[in-house]
Amino acid sequence: MAAAGEPSGPKAGAVCLIVLGMAGSGKTCFVQRLTGHLHTKGSPPYVINLDPAVHEFPIPANIDIRDTVNYREVMKQYGLGPNGGIVTSLNLFATRFDQVMKFIEKRQQDCRYVVIDTPGQIEVFTWSASGTIITEALASTFSTVIVYVMDTSRSTNPVTFMSNMLYACSILYKTRLPFIVVMNKIDIVDHSFAVEWMTDFETFQDALNQETTYASNLTRSMSLVLDEFYSNLRVVGVSAVEGVGMHEFLQQVTEAAAEYERDYRPHYEKMQQHLAAKEAKKREDQLEQLRKDMGEIAMDSSPIPANDEEHEVDPGPSGLILTRGIADEEDEEVDSDTDDLDYQKVEEQSEEPAFQRYLEHRKQRNLPVAKE
Repeated sequence: MAAAGEPSGPKAGAVCLIVLGMAGSGKTCFVQRLTGHLHTKGSPPYVINLDPAVHEFPIPANIDIRDTVNYREVMKQYGLGPNGGIVTSLNLFATRFDQVMKFIEKRQQDCRYVVIDTPGQIEVFTWSASGTIITEALASTFSTVIVYVMDTSRSTNPVTFMSNMLYACSILYKTRLPFIVVMNKIDIVDHSFAVEWMTDFETFQDALNQETTYASNLTRSMSLVLDEFYSNLRVVGVSAVEGVGMHEFLQQVTEAAAEYERDYRPHYEKMQQHLAAKEAKKREDQLEQLRKDMGEIAMDSSPIPANDEEHEVDPGPSGLILTRGIADEEDEEVDSDTDDLDYQKVEEQSEEPAFQRYLEHRKQRNLPVAKE
């Protein structure tokens, strides 16, 4: 249940916030402020750190990748650089992520929000196989929202601003999940200029007129392309240092979680049903292949006498096995002094013609014949 004054979610499950952002954008500081804000509201989040290279994580994390993977040892063992070490560490951690999912499921009734801090090398997570595995695993079970943190003070240049927006657009295209742009550091520069650029094309063009480089001409063209992207984008200004904008951010999260339940969850449920159907089809194909393999063994078409002389049993693999089992039990009741004879030779002489062909087939393939 949400604390007083906090927006309530669309349903009782946890909401996973995957926090992304370039190095220096204040991403981890934002996670710290958000965690403190939720604690003061009586709704402590479940915090996960996925940055194996961070020296100190300023928040008590429920799950820390550094407890599972030794980043520096990975670099040393595999002869990797910093980025390669982060990618490999995430890959190793992703193999255990099913356990993380179980921990979240156990705590989702107590923790409304699951806050996931990612590496500052943003491309390492967004475009790696492990990042995709982690994101899809969360999104297939919980309401999942992508939170993109950008440095507002460094985006006052229209070309830099456009670079941030293009990166946000690419992440949205890659993840295809509800998306929130958090314009951080509004205590330094208010984010109103960025909002105006996104809503008023002419204002952005006026700002670009002061630039005469090739990048400005490209930016002018790209601003037309992103017009539709802006119209459906959630934007909120915050200050991770002063704690401004946290309540507004949680309101955006509530709307994004409702969007997930409405538009995205049916897609993931359909995908899971498709995977289940695919697995069922795979099992059916395996059974069909088994039937074909059994069909390669010639079976005698003559009926096998049943215990009731008036009925006949359809000869087939199961019938053959059953008949052999009954014969064995009857043979055990009669004492025999032929135990020292070549069992395989006796078997070849006594079995039905169909089974003789089966033995010959196995001999041709140089396979051992199982003795009973």
